[in-house]
Amino acid sequence: MAFDIEMIKEVYARYPERIAAARKAVGRPLTLTEKILYSHLSEGTPSQAYERGKSYVDFKPDRVAMQDATAQMALLQFMQAGRDQVAVPSTVHCDHLIQAEVGAEKDLNKAKDKNREVYDFLASVSNKYGIGFWKPGAGIIHQVVLENYAFPGGMMIGTDSHTPNAGGLGMVAIGVGGADACDVMAGLPWELKFPKLIGVKLTGKMSGWTSAKDVILKVAGILTVKGGTGAIVEYFGEGARSLSATGKGTICNMGAEIGATTSIFGYDEKSAAYLQGTGRADIAELANGIAAHLTGDDEVYANPEQYFDQVIEINLSELEPHVNGPFTPDLAWPISKFAAAVKENGWPAKLEVGLIGSCTNSSYEDISRAASLAQQAVDKKLVAKSEYTITPGSEQVRYTVDRDGFLDTFGKMGGVVLANACGPCIGQWARHGAEKQEKNSIITSFNRNFAKRADGNPNTHAFVASPEIVTALAIAGDLTFNPLTDTLVNEEGKSVKLDEPKGLELPTKGFAVEDAGYQAPAEDGSKVDVIVSPTSERLQLLESFPAWEGTDLKGLKLLIKAKGKCTTDHISMAGPWLRFRGHLDNISNNMLIGAVNAFNDSTNKVKNQLTGEYGEVPATQRHYKQHGIGTVVVGDENYGEGSSREHAAMEPRFLGVRAILVKSFARIHETNLKKQGMLALTFANAADYDKVLEDDSIDILGLESFAPGKSLQVVLHHADGSSDTIEVNHTYNEGQIEWFKAGSALNLIKAGL
Repeated sequence: MAFDIEMIKEVYARYPERIAAARKAVGRPLTLTEKILYSHLSEGTPSQAYERGKSYVDFKPDRVAMQDATAQMALLQFMQAGRDQVAVPSTVHCDHLIQAEVGAEKDLNKAKDKNREVYDFLASVSNKYGIGFWKPGAGIIHQVVLENYAFPGGMMIGTDSHTPNAGGLGMVAIGVGGADACDVMAGLPWELKFPKLIGVKLTGKMSGWTSAKDVILKVAGILTVKGGTGAIVEYFGEGARSLSATGKGTICNMGAEIGATTSIFGYDEKSAAYLQGTGRADIAELANGIAAHLTGDDEVYANPEQYFDQVIEINLSELEPHVNGPFTPDLAWPISKFAAAVKENGWPAKLEVGLIGSCTNSSYEDISRAASLAQQAVDKKLVAKSEYTITPGSEQVRYTVDRDGFLDTFGKMGGVVLANACGPCIGQWARHGAEKQEKNSIITSFNRNFAKRADGNPNTHAFVASPEIVTALAIAGDLTFNPLTDTLVNEEGKSVKLDEPKGLELPTKGFAVEDAGYQAPAEDGSKVDVIVSPTSERLQLLESFPAWEGTDLKGLKLLIKAKGKCTTDHISMAGPWLRFRGHLDNISNNMLIGAVNAFNDSTNKVKNQLTGEYGEVPATQRHYKQHGIGTVVVGDENYGEGSSREHAAMEPRFLGVRAILVKSFARIHETNLKKQGMLALTFANAADYDKVLEDDSIDILGLESFAPGKSLQVVLHHADGSSDTIEVNHTYNEGQIEWFKAGSALNLIKAGL
């Protein structure tokens, strides 16, 4: 169930030779990131030094992990690939479709009933193709992976943007779309532009209220939501070695919020302790045997500016707890300045709900430190002024913290334990009263806080902090409370102060669980039937997208010109729409309904050039499709930021959008668009965004000679008869151009088989 020790032995066996060859190829010492990447090249030892940020390279990952919302589309695609079994170890985790409402048991039972056909499909397709299946209630994909599958020096791809969580155990773990996962499961290499490298040197040691979460909250403030785009972030230094493995996982997890390809820590004593504590002492023993290869070379860390493209240094001894937000995870406030920011900006100071847990912060250490504050509230006769919820990361963590009394402690404080699932973090939260859209504040230990993400209310000011700070503020019920300096008045009218939180990295009695929730696949899946009803509203077998016509694209209409932040949540919302993640036609009814139209500052209201009327984005696009007219979507900076969901690429492709033209793309979304046969284009001159007008018809020229590094031309035909011709760029290599010509990457796979 947990891991394939023989596969790990094979990975480690090739490390000495490949790393030696890599050092020779590049002519210098290597970072940890480079060691792992070079050791996972799909074609043997490196023969060249790849140019960071420019060279496309093929890799051979060791594992694939999928969560239930994205696994549906990934596996529907894999079913078309013609293989009897997956080519690499793969797992499915049922964590996204469980809605938080009243409590763990009732919510889980309701989800099992409501999502039965989806779970039956995922279980049956996993059973047939040799995929491990983690049942609903088993836990959140990233926590389960960290406990069972992550190993130092490995490479994994996962169909969720927070896959980098496994970097806490020294694994290059990268979030991808389902089409990428399909390729790897089909036995093909996985392609990635060789990343730039950002080094983060951690000195000193944390104490008191500061936690690992505060490291990434600080880094997010430095780099912003796109500062890590195209780069892998490698943490090192004495401060890095002082952090627990799960604390490192927290930092790597939320590295997705700076746009990083992934984040990673080297193997050390804390890594070994976690492996041993989770029943993987044999992996720790293997890793100890090649420990020098599972961290960067000494020369690199002694002179990091010579080997990284950018270096950041943070002294953990001086790091304050942070609160980030609202509405974006990179608006970083040290706790000493947060109260003033709340007052100056007019954010609601009254805290309605505090939520801890999620894939980012649900380890034993997180829960135990938060529980120490909850116990103080009980002992010091403090009544929590805010609602308070706890989301365990896995059944193993939940069972263990329950055994050790922490859940009872939270209950005494008024806390509600939710199911081992994503829940409110991804909008799977039936928050009562959210429909009133009242201005309010919540604080979470999650990773994202985009507008409307948690509860659908655009006026919910969501802030992100560590579980300790969330718990303290929930007790106070006031965002302006600073637990490091301020006091609270208890039920007896006395002023009391919260002491520093305390916890344990690992349980002293060890982890325990009765049923972890794992289901092994059939040894021979040839007789297993995949369950998909032809009348289902939630599942739909896929049909191939059409190939390119072989000509330039002319007479396209502008569908929408998106203004400002346009994340994958804006392009394909989660929440109630998760139920359609396996039905491309139905989920396409949410396409771009959250994007702000630059011409009227409204969402889901665009002009239909055929009728002159304004309507919803999906309906307008369907009208164009009925008339055989393709369209273009225009966007701003970092378009497609956020989740790895490829639905944000598949929906426009399915409905007839031909190109996405933006100032810049988030990495995963750009790749997803390419995989689905879309044109992902960027303005050569960002100011040309302003030339796009509401009634434009658009030509895309130069496709008949489409080639790597060669720009295309876009002609904007305006309603007054004038036109503008602008230059647009792309990052397609030769193989990706073939995806476009074939209509999708999957079409090429099928043709090859």
